[in-house]
Amino acid sequence: MKNTLRLWLAFLLTMVVLPAEEAVVRRRPEVESAIAKMSPTIVRIEVISEEGSDGRMLRQHAVGSGSIIDPQGYVITNYHVAGRGATFLCRLADREELPATLVGADAMTDIAVIKLDLSRRRSQAPLPVASFADSSAARVGDTVLSMGCPAGLTQSVTLGIIANDAMVMTRFVGGMNLDGESVGELVRWFGHDAVIFGGNSGGPLVDVTGRIVGVNEIGVGSLGGAIPANTAKAVAMELIQKGHVVRGWLGIEVQPLLRSLAIQGKHGVLVRGVIERSPAAGSGLQQGDILQAVQGHAVDADCDELMPAYYGLVASLKPSVPVEVVYTRDGVEHKVNLTPIERTANLAREVELTSWGLTVRNLTRITALRAKRPNTDGVIVDSLRAGGPAAEAKPTLMENDILLSLGGRPIKDVDALRTVSRELLKDKTEPEPVLVTFDRQGLEMVAVVRIGPEVDPAIAPRAARAWAGLSTQVLTAEIAKAMGLKGKAGVRVTQVLAGTNAEQAGLKVGDLILKLDDKVIPARRPEDAEVFSSLLREYPVGSEVKLDVLRAGQPMAINLKLVERPVPPSELPTVKDIRFGFSARQLSYDDKTQRKESLDTEGVIVTKVERSGWADLAGLHTGDIVLSINQTKVVDNVTLKQTLDALFASKPRHVVLQVRRGLTGAYLEFEPDWSVLEAAK
Repeated sequence: MKNTLRLWLAFLLTMVVLPAEEAVVRRRPEVESAIAKMSPTIVRIEVISEEGSDGRMLRQHAVGSGSIIDPQGYVITNYHVAGRGATFLCRLADREELPATLVGADAMTDIAVIKLDLSRRRSQAPLPVASFADSSAARVGDTVLSMGCPAGLTQSVTLGIIANDAMVMTRFVGGMNLDGESVGELVRWFGHDAVIFGGNSGGPLVDVTGRIVGVNEIGVGSLGGAIPANTAKAVAMELIQKGHVVRGWLGIEVQPLLRSLAIQGKHGVLVRGVIERSPAAGSGLQQGDILQAVQGHAVDADCDELMPAYYGLVASLKPSVPVEVVYTRDGVEHKVNLTPIERTANLAREVELTSWGLTVRNLTRITALRAKRPNTDGVIVDSLRAGGPAAEAKPTLMENDILLSLGGRPIKDVDALRTVSRELLKDKTEPEPVLVTFDRQGLEMVAVVRIGPEVDPAIAPRAARAWAGLSTQVLTAEIAKAMGLKGKAGVRVTQVLAGTNAEQAGLKVGDLILKLDDKVIPARRPEDAEVFSSLLREYPVGSEVKLDVLRAGQPMAINLKLVERPVPPSELPTVKDIRFGFSARQLSYDDKTQRKESLDTEGVIVTKVERSGWADLAGLHTGDIVLSINQTKVVDNVTLKQTLDALFASKPRHVVLQVRRGLTGAYLEFEPDWSVLEAAK
């Protein structure tokens, strides 16, 4: 029996495994050729993107992939990789790193184009450029390769076949939405099993000739989804030429024809409705009509997979050029001429208003209609910062409120809101209460909001306070009794700080201080921990005090000169640099003693690193001590600000930070995009 089983296994291996291995061997030359042709054009994209949340524009650090498609340095990738990008750092196949800028992005197809800054390139050789295949010729079963930089690693390749050449997100699966746009309206993906991972987004799906047949975008189950090359190329070329994609819009909402209608032999797409104030409004079209042709092109879809063809046809219409639309109602054919207008974004990009503690958006044609507004005048509240002026308004503002006027002045859009806010706050140093009129679900309401500039910490001296240079604990009743000192009050010395007057006066750990200038120190309970310090603070800096001390049972008197108390970390002002994305302050006495640093150590300690800022990209950590920037010593807040401002004046290509970290230190380097940093200034 066992021998028979072995024979069967051997037979199966011969029939299945060996032919598969042979197929791989046969395909290897063309696969290797495709890899060799495409690999030099692959780009790893590190991107810092911005998104409104909690009343702020928050930054996120992500990685994606792309392909160089033009010798001028244009790179095609996904909208969801680069569309919200503020800063880009691209690693080429030859390991050179270059900054890039966003050329244009199209949410409806999830395509974006960035441009490499070739002025920073070391090599003078022409850039390798990828070419596009004709994706209309692709078929199920075609061999394809997914190429890119998954998880931000170096290049990788996976092999598979096209499993579906018209994959869509059906209503049963759910759609894909990017910034208010339904990607599946225009895209029928190539589903394939060439494995893709996070970071592969924007990378090419490559055919065996080494050409881009698609741009990888999504994963559905075990399949990857790629945007067909013909769509990706057309969008990319228009983004390069115009910065955006121009599409026509009629305002007719449709869906696939019902099965019951298709069975009756009817053709077309079913009209769900006509949008108000659109080109189709007032045309006679109404819900239930069957749309059959647009500008002489027949339309017919009885399933989700066929709908992108209709949406693509309407999108291709030229704005302001009349078209004929044919539809039927109750079996009777009707014709109407409509004039398309340019399709605008469904959702405007959010903007932060720091003085309000808000992120806001302009109204668009669609958002105004949804809010039942007569026009697009006003500003939508997108998110609020807890504790910010808008959140503390009376009554508080809420998400989706539409701001209509400020201080009695109408607000048309975000720019107008900024202008009016700026004028109301001119020469004001404190928050100013202003009356805001807003729409909340059709109700016109008013609120008082105290708006004003955020207060930046000033670099200024603090009031001098007397200090002894030691730490103590309370001589509680229990401790006193255990030490044979029942009824005594005072404090026990727990630390004598090196180099201080307390050390010079001869105080030691374990000393009991019972009196201050012949007065009993009234500290008997744990909650009296601050009593001794409070008594010392009543003396002016430079005073000399007499301490009655008990050491090993022997009384003694020690005279101690009080010095100025070092400012604790909690009271030190912080320099917050939004351009580089970090905050720091000068080293405190506590910092130096806790880290066992020399008291003459100079530098500033990093208190916060903004996620995905330039400092974060450089590898700066909270707790690092910055010693120098581009070889300029940084010793305190003043020199830090001066050094950072000098960088913006000189705009060097490289910024190098010398930091102390752990047992030794490190040098951190990055190449800032000064134009982006200036915008954040």
